Amino acid sequence: MLRDKLNADLKEAMRAGEKARVGTIRLITSAIKSADIEARPSGKDPVSEAEILSVMAKMIKQRRDSIEQFNAGGRPELAAAEAAEISVIEGYMPKQMSDAEVETAAKAVIAESGAAGVKDMGKVMAAMKDKYAGAMDFGKASGLVKKLLT
Repeated sequence: MLRDKLNADLKEAMRAGEKARVGTIRLITSAIKSADIEARPSGKDPVSEAEILSVMAKMIKQRRDSIEQFNAGGRPELAAAEAAEISVIEGYMPKQMSDAEVETAAKAVIAESGAAGVKDMGKVMAAMKDKYAGAMDFGKASGLVKKLLT
């Protein structure tokens, strides 16, 4: 499980004195605990691996946005710190799919779900998120699915 790996890596990073890595892993575990707490009313505590990957993908997106802001504001040292956090988080994510793989996966999910038009886009995207959580950028994938369904 990803939770166990994060806890083991946290202990290892603490022993090695890797302060930046320790801080990033603590941020990840904190975000996962927040997701667990938010899921309690619906009875899904603890959250699934797919939801953990979704939380981590969101963290990466937030950091990429921050890097843009820091670079625009003339703060390259802060942008470098965010980039270092991204590299640690990406180490726990599955290998990202190429554009061709995303297109193949989208076509397969469309065929499986029997989607006929843009009105079925939500159904297709939900199925893709279940199957490929953390393995693709769903912002780009949604544009591709919309194009395929029109």
